Amino acid sequence: MTLSLIPRRAALAGLGAAALAGRAGAQPPRPITLVVPYAAGGGTDIIGREFAIGFADALSQTVVVDNRGGAAGNVGSVGVARSRPDGTTLLFAVSTNIVVNPHLQKGERLDLATALQPVAQVSTYQYVLVVHPDVPARTLPELIAWIKAKPKGELTYSSGGVGNANHLAGVLFSEAAGVEMEHVPYRGTAPALLDVVAGRVTMNFSSPPPALALVREGKLRAIAVTGERRIAAIPEVPTLAEAGLPGTTITGWHGVFAPAGVPAEQMDALEAAARKAAAQPRYLERLAHDGLEPAPERPRAAFAAAVAQESAIWARKVKELDLKLE
Repeated sequence: MTLSLIPRRAALAGLGAAALAGRAGAQPPRPITLVVPYAAGGGTDIIGREFAIGFADALSQTVVVDNRGGAAGNVGSVGVARSRPDGTTLLFAVSTNIVVNPHLQKGERLDLATALQPVAQVSTYQYVLVVHPDVPARTLPELIAWIKAKPKGELTYSSGGVGNANHLAGVLFSEAAGVEMEHVPYRGTAPALLDVVAGRVTMNFSSPPPALALVREGKLRAIAVTGERRIAAIPEVPTLAEAGLPGTTITGWHGVFAPAGVPAEQMDALEAAARKAAAQPRYLERLAHDGLEPAPERPRAAFAAAVAQESAIWARKVKELDLKLE
């Protein structure tokens, strides 16, 4: 599924457009394809499309959002990494695409750590533990007790695929709470969440954007959030630590990545445009509405260093938890 976003400004002058065109006085630059590596309707897609509006405006050129789901985001990520390094194909990634999935993929000859380069981080977020309203538990202690009282494998949690953020959140929660649940992977967060709404799956650790609307409509019940502090959009919902699991914090981020080999001049222009788009009031309002937070202000070199450190941590964690593709 694709969506073209046309910049509101008609003029194509300016550093970003000139740099991406490659030379002064060139023809209008080719549209940028911003790959969202998940199905339409999930949290990454919602935020990615909102970001693309400001990104197109900041670049003064067309941005096309392209959903390429599969393998918990790996299909889209690898596709971008293998694309021509001319700055016209970019990845709108979640943290797990970059720092977890590469450690799970067997037989993949492409190393995403070197095949992709960070442009900018554009959000920070946590997850929301949601259950179907028919689940009798209303607090985290009640939920944990209810899970422990059920036969092994009877209760399930869904995710957007093995290695997806909500899969890992479920694994870490189960480890911290001392419970066992069956993992049910889907091709994206949206279908994984909808089967909780339908009552076919017990729970989900969702990114906030797709979950909050369903919570507000009464189709899901929020039990806890996974960050260090409560989400302003649902202040009545406690953190896991407040609710009885101290020391348990699970967070993520969204970032823009380019294929390795894109020239530094173009990377500078892309970074400047991404940071400008991520600071737009409309985008910040959307983040707040959907329970996300702005990204920390840091240049792409610092973001790249943080990504490398996080990837090293998850390389060890994947082995410790014996995570495998199903």
